[in-house]
Amino acid sequence: MNQKHNNRLAWAILSFFMFCTSTAFSQNSDTATVRFFTGAVTLSSKGLSTFPNLTLGKPAAIFDFSVGGEKFRFEPTLRFALKGKPWTFIFWLRYELLKTPNFQLKLGAHPAFAFKTITITENGKTSEITRAQQFLAGEVAPLFNFTKNISAGPYYIYAKGVSKEAVQNSNFISLRANFTNIELSDKYYLRWMIQAYHLKMDANDGFYINSTLSANRRNFPFSVSSTINQTIESTIPGDDFLWNVNLVLSFGGTYKKI
Repeated sequence: MNQKHNNRLAWAILSFFMFCTSTAFSQNSDTATVRFFTGAVTLSSKGLSTFPNLTLGKPAAIFDFSVGGEKFRFEPTLRFALKGKPWTFIFWLRYELLKTPNFQLKLGAHPAFAFKTITITENGKTSEITRAQQFLAGEVAPLFNFTKNISAGPYYIYAKGVSKEAVQNSNFISLRANFTNIELSDKYYLRWMIQAYHLKMDANDGFYINSTLSANRRNFPFSVSSTINQTIESTIPGDDFLWNVNLVLSFGGTYKKI
């Protein structure tokens, strides 16, 4: 598709997100006693993805939202290069199937659009266009809570390429651990997520380690984080080592009917 068509698609998807958000709020106001609206805006020195074919590799802006009730949430992620071009749009629908003090199980599904800039030659003239690849995916996310601040569990996602030029079958399985409150002082703390994962994309596969560490101040909306992704062994094209630095603004919270 050409750039003009692609921009129209981007704005259409964004409009769809706004419609779903307003619809979710209107439904929840009648049926739920607890509602959530949270989000984060991230400025990243380099747009990274655990799927190498979706890594941007350039400065990026990422918008994460979560809206819904205690069980069901709509959680879109909109990613752009800092120059304004769309990078990836992911529209998660997530359902919390089970939740106890020691265990929780979430299921999710989404359509996604990955935007790639490619070079074409027509009538002897070379130009760049942005092409959208479409995917459908589902996830299973069990999590064991060992303490209030320590949890771990496996995670699985399957993605199917809808576009012919996209990777047709992707299988991602990981073992991840979360440390949500590593105290530095009364005001400051760290969050740390680390995971080892296996990724298979059509005929290629690889083993990786991924980790995100964030520094936070209590009751303060800004935080700083860094993500690294290290290849252990892989036949999937991509850099063996990636890292970035992120500035994150978080907002929103939990709301109850009076």
